[in-house]
Amino acid sequence: MKISWQTILLWTLPAVVIGFFLWQGAFAPSSAEMTKNTASTRLSYGRFLDYLNADRVTSVDLYDGGRTAIVEAVDPELDNHIQRWRVDLPSNAPELVSRLRDSKISFDTHPLRNDGAVWGVLGNLVFPLLLVGGLFFLFRRGGGNVPGGPGQAMNFGKSKARFQMEAKTGVVFDDVAGVEEAKEELEEVVTFLKKPERFTAIGAKIPKGVLLVGPPGTGKTLLAKAIAGESGVPFFSISGSEFVEMFVGVGASRVRDLFKKAKENAPCIIFIDEIDAVGRQRGAGIGGGNDEREQTLNQLLTEMDGFEGNTGIIIIAATNRPDVLDSALLRPGRFDRQVSVDTPDIKGRLEILDVHARNKKLGADISLDAIARRTPGFTGADLANLLNEAAILTARRRKEAITMLEIDDAVDRVVAGMEGTPLVDSKSKRLIAYHEIGHAIVGTIIQAHDPVQKVTLVPRGQARGLTWFMPSEDQGLISRSQILARISGALGGRAAEEVVFGDAEVTTGAGNDLQQVSGMARQMVTRYGMSTLGPIALEAQQSEIFLGRDYTARSEYSEEIASRIDGQVRSIVDRCYDEARQIIRDNRTVIDRLVDLLIEKETIDGEELRLIISEYTFVPEKEQYVPQL
Repeated sequence: MKISWQTILLWTLPAVVIGFFLWQGAFAPSSAEMTKNTASTRLSYGRFLDYLNADRVTSVDLYDGGRTAIVEAVDPELDNHIQRWRVDLPSNAPELVSRLRDSKISFDTHPLRNDGAVWGVLGNLVFPLLLVGGLFFLFRRGGGNVPGGPGQAMNFGKSKARFQMEAKTGVVFDDVAGVEEAKEELEEVVTFLKKPERFTAIGAKIPKGVLLVGPPGTGKTLLAKAIAGESGVPFFSISGSEFVEMFVGVGASRVRDLFKKAKENAPCIIFIDEIDAVGRQRGAGIGGGNDEREQTLNQLLTEMDGFEGNTGIIIIAATNRPDVLDSALLRPGRFDRQVSVDTPDIKGRLEILDVHARNKKLGADISLDAIARRTPGFTGADLANLLNEAAILTARRRKEAITMLEIDDAVDRVVAGMEGTPLVDSKSKRLIAYHEIGHAIVGTIIQAHDPVQKVTLVPRGQARGLTWFMPSEDQGLISRSQILARISGALGGRAAEEVVFGDAEVTTGAGNDLQQVSGMARQMVTRYGMSTLGPIALEAQQSEIFLGRDYTARSEYSEEIASRIDGQVRSIVDRCYDEARQIIRDNRTVIDRLVDLLIEKETIDGEELRLIISEYTFVPEKEQYVPQL
């Protein structure tokens, strides 16, 4: 084990304290001196004078500046043996010394010794001094040479940014996949730093700042690491929350310190992660907002594009909440570019899977193309987690390589949660089976609905059973028929419970389905204009409430319109519910067969499901969007 000098010094402090007290005890007044200044009994001053007049006193030792005497005298009561007495002398007896000298009695004066007082003072001071010194050392320890490190207790205003003269993040642009447009924008920034003359020759100026915007997990921070690894210039990295402290003015001071160091090392890059922590709109809080955060933001705005300027410094920031950022922060001259890092498409997902599969042992049956097609809406972080979960499952099952079975289970694990214990054969299990088959058969028979991937009774998360639909690539546009089909499919489980078991046996299992149905139906009326109210948007796109801006937002329509909206929503839901119940009634025979099969096997594949349904009724061909890789 390597022992640092700080550790040695820290253990030395208590040893020094203990050694000091031992040394103090060793150099205390000797026992001989102590015995000379002691006596067994006391003698009054009057008896002492009587003994002195009778010439019985043999010697006198004066102590404490003449206030105390140790007297040796012959005691006739004890056969003339010499005894020692302690005598307290009065302060007004100066003639005593003369009488002792005249009587030729041996006497000695012992002056006051201040050794005890000195050692007492030192003993009282040394421990507090060592304690204060040790605490100061502990405050300084651990900070190292890092500016504003944890050991530098008084450096509140110093920037906590991590500084690297040449960033060794281990990430380059080749390690970033699925966000080609964003990579092109940022590669240009790197070229600006490496070869500025290529742009300045034609009058182009280097951008002041780049803002990375996108959902969580899409690779914003990874892109910043790639820029640091590629640029080869000094790199500062800090989180937005590290500016804000409980002390007023600390945030602004840290911003000033950060840009001061950046100017000393220009050209360089400053990366601020989660900038929404410090860049929120000013004056947008109940009660006047956070004044400390506003001071920090004002200082940041000034440093980015103020009176003095910051030539050679590029600020890269990342956030997933661009809607709450201050408008002054987003103007040209501060953040000149806003790079959108969106959820990857199928081609991007395939590239991401290629990157994360480099260090994974994949089986021969693994098709990354098939995985990419099965995972629309997955971000880069989701795909990395997917392959990691598959690798964990492979190790748990003691296999040599990852197979498609582990991939399928990992997808289910990531999307729906951990697998639970299957239900025993009971009424509850049969009811859940009818519920899930209700979803599956309505989704299969309706033309505009996504095809069924599988139906299972294996619990996952909070769901006691699940019906998986084949995901199609999100094209951003959904037709009215598709929304109505999804509403009918979501109501299929509730409809099956009512038709098969009766209205009295309807369970709470459709609670989540009803929430989805209500949301989709309301959006059809208020946002998409898909009702008799006409093509008007009655509500803005729902987003998280930002205090001070959205909290007090008023309704955009009257109570009469609100009542008509409720009526339209109910009408849409009722129409879809009637359609779902009718499909259940018309296909009761095949539903009973599928329920028995599902209880027996616990999972039915989508192809097998469609094959069985086609024996009893017409199954329409689903139009699937086939993306081009």
